[in-house]
Formats: sequence, structure tokens, C-alpha cells
Amino acid sequence: MGSPFFLGLVILSVASVKAEAEGIKSVRLLDLVIRDYTFKSLDNHLRTGTLHNVHLPANLSGIKVDTVRYRCGSLRRYGAHVKEFHIGIGVTVQPCLERVMVVRQYLGYNWSSIYYSNYDLSGYQLVSPVLGLLAYNAGTNIDFNNRFQLGILANQKPIIIDFRNVTAARVSNVSGIKPLCANFQGDGKVILTNQVSPFVCVATKHGHFGLVTARQPPPTPPPQPTEYSKKKISRWKLAVGTSVGSAVGAFLLGLLLVAMFVKVKKKARMEELERRAYEEEALQVSMVGHIRAPTASVTRTFPTIEHEYISCS
Repeated sequence: MGSPFFLGLVILSVASVKAEAEGIKSVRLLDLVIRDYTFKSLDNHLRTGTLHNVHLPANLSGIKVDTVRYRCGSLRRYGAHVKEFHIGIGVTVQPCLERVMVVRQYLGYNWSSIYYSNYDLSGYQLVSPVLGLLAYNAGTNIDFNNRFQLGILANQKPIIIDFRNVTAARVSNVSGIKPLCANFQGDGKVILTNQVSPFVCVATKHGHFGLVTARQPPPTPPPQPTEYSKKKISRWKLAVGTSVGSAVGAFLLGLLLVAMFVKVKKKARMEELERRAYEEEALQVSMVGHIRAPTASVTRTFPTIEHEYISCS
């Protein structure tokens, strides 16, 4: 009797979690759903320090979850490396009774968009998937009813978040881009800091992290001319066109008048030269019998001795 009753409780619990997953609207609810599926996928035979992949249902596709269990003292003495997160030596977990379950979340680009509705990211855009690092009480045995959240504090060395394997290829397509590190706090605030190196951020506590860039403002379209400005431009064009046309017409008319004046002046000069030439070259007219004929005046050239000859006799 007890076994079917327990099985029914498990089925109802899984159905409840699935129903929640289908209507997730807050990051807090998403963390709780991931936590429940994480604990349901584990058993008491999970080795300490071994990374375990959590299988999620189809309605949470795009999310990848890995978890590993540590002893609190070992985590403080040796640190840990969980996928993109490097936890340094000296980290403390509060409160930690014996063991801690560290959960790494990769929310993908689709599920990361939920942070736009829960955080004020106006003026910025995500250029990386959101990565989460959370911790829960694990105890000696996996206790589904005692899975409260713990705090991870990096007192000596900061926690390093490496986005190179999940973001570099996408961000490198944009020339000159310099992302900022976004730390999404539990109180709904976002803290933006500079990267310590390309695609690498640091933090002093657990939480969710991503890379953001400032949104580029759209290009301002040229102002459209109003009806008044259109009329003003039309009048201006008409005035300029009329002035230019008048100037060109006056110039051409002046050239025509100058050409006509030069032509008349040249013709009068030619007539004057012809008249003078005719008068200067006119021959005398005399009567030869009963006929009038031009005659030239008689000019005789008298002989001169060019050389004087002296007689020898």
C-alpha cells in the first residue's frame, strides 16, 4: 500500500514541476524548477567531486545543467572547477553543515531572454547566454525535502567566469565590440563591470552572469520637408531659375548686337576702301575721233649716261 502511495506522490510532484516549467515567467521560478529536477536526477551513490549532468524535460530544451557535490572544508581548501566557473581557494559556503551541491546553469540564448522581463536592461543587449552558479545543502544523503539554498562567498580569490567557449564566436562577428560583465543580483538589480580579459569576468559570490553591450541607436532619418518648406523651396528654385535664364538671355542678346554692329562697321569700311581705290585709279577720258576713251598721261623718260667714257686718242 505504501509503495503505490509513494509512487503517486512522485508522479504528482513531477507533474507539478512540469506545469510550472511551462508557465515560467520569473528567474526565481526557473531556479526552483531547475533545482527540483537536479535533486530528482541524483541518488545517494553520487561520488563527491564528480561532475554529473542533469537531464531536463523537453519543455526546458536549451538549458544545460551540471552539478557536483563537495565537502565544505575541501571546497574551501582546494577550490573547484565547474565548467565555465573557476572557484578559487578560500571560498566559504554559508551556512554549510557538511556537504554542498554546486549547480551550474547554462540557460542558452532563448531562456536568457527571461532576464529582460525581470531586470532593467534598457540601453543594453545580451551577447552571451546567461550562466548561473548556485549552491544547495546536500547533507550526507540526498534529501529532497532539505534542499535550501546556500551562499558562496569568495573572500580571498574571486570566482572567474569564462565566456570564451560559449560567446567568443558570436561576439567576434561584431568589429570593435567591448562587452561588459553583467551580474544579475537576487534583488532585481544589475551590476555592470569591465572584463578582466576578453570574455572573462569575475565575481565575489554566487549568482547569474552574462555579457552585455550598449545598444547602437538607429540612424536618424533625414527630416521630411513640410508643405511650407516645399512651397518655399519651389519659390526659391523658380526665382533662381528665372534669374539665371534672364542673365543668359541678356548675355546672348548682347553677343548678337555686338556681332551685328561689327558686321555693319566692317561692311561700311569695305565700301569706303573700294570707293577710294576707284577714285585714285580712274583714267582720263579724251575724244578719239567721235569716240570717248580713257587715256593715260604721257610720261617720257629722258636718257641719261650712266658712265662717262674717256677717249684714248
